[in-house]
Amino acid sequence: MDEVGRGALAGPVAVGAVLLTPLTPAPPPGLADSKVLSTNGREALVGPIKSWAPGAVGYGSVATINRLGIIPALREAGMNALAQLPQRPDLVLLDGISDWLSADDLFGQSIAPPVRTIVKGDLTCTVIAAASILAKVERDALMSGLDGAEGYSWNSNKGYGSRSHIEALTRLGPHDHHRTAWKLPGVVHE
Repeated sequence: MDEVGRGALAGPVAVGAVLLTPLTPAPPPGLADSKVLSTNGREALVGPIKSWAPGAVGYGSVATINRLGIIPALREAGMNALAQLPQRPDLVLLDGISDWLSADDLFGQSIAPPVRTIVKGDLTCTVIAAASILAKVERDALMSGLDGAEGYSWNSNKGYGSRSHIEALTRLGPHDHHRTAWKLPGVVHE
């Protein structure tokens, strides 16, 4: 699993998940961290990834981010992605240093499979790289299609804090898709 959009100012956070089994064939060539691939390179890999192994993208909503914070929203996105896979994995390889996926239910039982975090996993682990590509392509497309995309330049910045996005925030104020619980640049906070 890997997340996309954690540091954005607007839009949901996305988590990609790709399921490997003992029967999964060798991965398609060219898999790498989504951040080092061009837009066209990422998009060209989506078909081969989906032919290689089952994958899914889940979202953590702006409402969850605003109400509970980014970690619960990441968990929401991750659990949504896992629910779309054809089977529950025995282990989740999670990019990064912190396990934001694991949580206990009301009875102290884990609601997620066991997790192993891998620092820079999107650079060193093929399946995490595949998950990052699926999440990045899908979230980018979602951000480009959101209402308000024209005024805030979401087509180009995908909700991140670019100069044009901050200028639009200063001029227009926050949109419903903004993470208003955060201290948004260009917005007067009381």
